[in-house]
Amino acid sequence: MKLGVDQPDIAALEHACLTAVPAQRVAFDGSFVVRAFLGGTGRANAASSLRPELDPELAARIARIERRYEALGLPVRFRSTPLDPRGMAELLRARGYVMKDETIIFLAPIQGIARADVAVRVLSAPDEDWMAVTATAAHQVPARRAEKERAADMMMVPAAWLVLYEDAKPMACISVVADGALAGFFDLAVVPEARRQGLGSRITRAAAQWAAEQGANWLWAQVASANQASCAAQQSLGMREAYRYVYVVRPQDKVALLHFG
Repeated sequence: MKLGVDQPDIAALEHACLTAVPAQRVAFDGSFVVRAFLGGTGRANAASSLRPELDPELAARIARIERRYEALGLPVRFRSTPLDPRGMAELLRARGYVMKDETIIFLAPIQGIARADVAVRVLSAPDEDWMAVTATAAHQVPARRAEKERAADMMMVPAAWLVLYEDAKPMACISVVADGALAGFFDLAVVPEARRQGLGSRITRAAAQWAAEQGANWLWAQVASANQASCAAQQSLGMREAYRYVYVVRPQDKVALLHFG
């Protein structure tokens, strides 16, 4: 399936990400939005540009953003997207930054994916079963768990947390946020003993069904490019790459990032 000419643009998808992944602290500096939470997920604890404009004050802005994260005791993390201001990559390299964790944004019309599933329970906030399944994902660390536990109370748009059961046991989970025409899903996890049985696709389709009922007509997801199995799963649902982003971090912060996630 090819993406149509009426598909959401990068700016719309970036705004949707900011809405879907709340942060406790948010500030704006020029074209940058600077976000910080508990140091867990990169999306809630990074600075990124929302407009690819020429910025004569970019060097001073980067230094100022660095000081903001340092004051909070958090690693400095930039999220580099196609909306970066010209020269940002060169300036960060000159300051010793390195790239980390390339991510693909997948996108597809929701109509071909959405499908109800009677084995899926839809929640208004993560419960113990949801948290137990997501804890089986290798990338989960305490800071990320704490952010997930607090996310529901911070949402400004419809959101749901879904759990798929088999024989009364929670086997898969996902979260989904519906922001107008756009719906993004996160936290897809399947317990180790039930992987490669199609449960991930089933609960993704159920999340898409819920989002379609909220009025969404596009489904998007952010998947690490190194996670070939997850990328293949999105493609099997008809999702296609829209663009990519990468985190840019300082070597001295990389040890901290291993802890924060």
